[in-house]
Amino acid sequence: MAEVSAPTGFAPAVLAPDVWREREARHIARADTLTAEHRARAARGEKHPVWDFLFTYYSYKPSVLRRWHPGAGVALADAGERTGWRGYRAGDEPGSAVVDTEGLEGARPHLHGLIDAILRRTASRPAQFGCFGLHEWAMVYRQGTHRHPQPLRLGQEGTDAVVEAHELRCTHFDAFRFFTPDAVPRNRRALSRDEQVAHEQPGCLHAGMDVYKWAIKLGPLVPGELLLDAFELARDIRLLDMQASPYDLRDHGFDPVAIETPEGKAEYVRRQRVFAERGDALRRAILTAWQGESDR
Repeated sequence: MAEVSAPTGFAPAVLAPDVWREREARHIARADTLTAEHRARAARGEKHPVWDFLFTYYSYKPSVLRRWHPGAGVALADAGERTGWRGYRAGDEPGSAVVDTEGLEGARPHLHGLIDAILRRTASRPAQFGCFGLHEWAMVYRQGTHRHPQPLRLGQEGTDAVVEAHELRCTHFDAFRFFTPDAVPRNRRALSRDEQVAHEQPGCLHAGMDVYKWAIKLGPLVPGELLLDAFELARDIRLLDMQASPYDLRDHGFDPVAIETPEGKAEYVRRQRVFAERGDALRRAILTAWQGESDR
């Protein structure tokens, strides 16, 4: 886990120019490494069935990842230029800048309240490990046209048979909303946006990927190192999400996790447990950096 900044409510730590500029440089180099292949593909006009999701569904450009912030409660010495950045104000020391926590939270109280509730309540719940990634299968169930151009590994009939042999246990509304009409009533419960906070749980792959989204939305309140940790988690989860999907991605170098078999289910759950732990550690780290504690 990356180093986190001093939390809100504490006397601001002041980072000397050589310290914070070195952290900023390391952050930029790390961000550039993480996005290099995507930027190269984009320059060539190439699409990728797995990795583009990190920049299309999560519609944030690589440039957003490059911008380093120290997080809430940390002042930057000799950083007067940042007082003109969104989310910053002048610090107590001449020429310093600090993230304007009160201004950011006051401008979007509903959003910050939602993020707090989702991070906090998700981390407080036990993880569930019985979904086996079937949300992706439910998105193509009995459907002639699909969201991705890649072929179905088992064909349409074989894919439908896998869905019909299992109980759908999706807990994430932003996956559920893409279910085909025939798949919707097969889910254990109907999900809605209004009840999203009530159902999020750390075993869900998409809830883990969304930690990146929440970190982005918090902007300067989150230390840049944690933002990149969240992006790396989303990247790693995305790989399993698509390996366990009904699509055949072997031409792209991705072996399937055949969740229709006992062996595939076991591999899925093994990796799912690791992601649940990483996701909860990041949720708590973000809350600590932002607010000073994680279980208020």
